[in-house]
Amino acid sequence: MIDILNRADLYLLVKQFYIKLMNDALLKPFFADLNTDEKLEQHLQILVDFWDQQLFYNGTYHRNALLPHLNMHQKLPFKKEHFEQWLSFFGQTVDQNFVGEKANQAKIKAQSIATVIQIKISQL
Repeated sequence: MIDILNRADLYLLVKQFYIKLMNDALLKPFFADLNTDEKLEQHLQILVDFWDQQLFYNGTYHRNALLPHLNMHQKLPFKKEHFEQWLSFFGQTVDQNFVGEKANQAKIKAQSIATVIQIKISQL
């Protein structure tokens, strides 16, 4: 296995990750809006931009990453077990496809992101 090297690798990561998320009974309800291939593909491209920015600092992501999660929490509240499952699937997906510095950074950043989102939603 190799490390995460580019946007193609990021696309593979997020696509494989979302296959897990969207087939999981606990997490699937959060992704009900991604009910067409077109909507899913648009979302995956946003995620590739996000992770490209997080890992390679390429300036590709210009959105508020927290806002959609806060909005979702208002409709369908996140609980601790949702974050635990999300992190588990993310780590599994990274480890099944990549090994190296960027792969480790992705897992660390995912943990940080989950922590920040949990803190922010607890303040609502």
